[in-house]
Amino acid sequence: MALKVYFLGTGTSQGIPIIGSNHPVCLSENPKDKRLRSSIWVQWDEIDIVVDCGPDFRQQMLISKCSKIDALLFTHEHADHTAGLDDIRPFAFKVGALPVFSLARVLENLAKRFDYIFSNKNKYPGAPSVITNVIDPNKPFIVASKAITPLLVTHYGLEVLGFRFGPFAYITDMFSITDEEVEKLAGVEVLVVNALRIEPHPSHLHLDAAIAFTQKICAKRNYFTHISHHLGFHDEVQSLLPPNIHLAYDNLIITI
Repeated sequence: MALKVYFLGTGTSQGIPIIGSNHPVCLSENPKDKRLRSSIWVQWDEIDIVVDCGPDFRQQMLISKCSKIDALLFTHEHADHTAGLDDIRPFAFKVGALPVFSLARVLENLAKRFDYIFSNKNKYPGAPSVITNVIDPNKPFIVASKAITPLLVTHYGLEVLGFRFGPFAYITDMFSITDEEVEKLAGVEVLVVNALRIEPHPSHLHLDAAIAFTQKICAKRNYFTHISHHLGFHDEVQSLLPPNIHLAYDNLIITI
């Protein structure tokens, strides 16, 4: 089994640099301090899966040279994870309706915001089409013969999905997780989880909480994502982390 993960974006909702900001991290010339909104592209054998489709989606597809998507998974409905949905058009024009997967609540929200994509009534010929698939958070779902395990976490009281792809797990926008969901991570080899900033936050893990979570899961390799400028400079923070914990950065590729 071959599994490759491309980090399309590793930033928080505003990205880094933030528009108009004079914060030192926003002014950094280090490419690793420049972060688009969080998303990943998973290549699992011959299957191509993208998790989240934020406002930087078009740019991310061009930079990564991603030319095929077999499924698009949504963690939740917030704009930094969904606002680029219209830019799936080139993929839909190639292969037809694109399969999208998420919680029922999320798909209903997207159908309201992007009704011209989800509705087949008086369909504009230039609009993309999707095939909706509702995820039951209590059981795995199938994408082109691959079983993916949903991971239910909370984000300021909102239920948000993470996903386990065999030996790899991806969680973003998490503040808390139940013991039952933690059990789904048993034996995972590579874990990605959000680490927003140094100080505690009401809807995201902060750095110490993210480190504690990796120690609880005991994956061989750990990567932090959904990072804000308040976490600090990439190289400085990385130098303080344990050897098996890494700050992810845009266009990082890992293989498992």
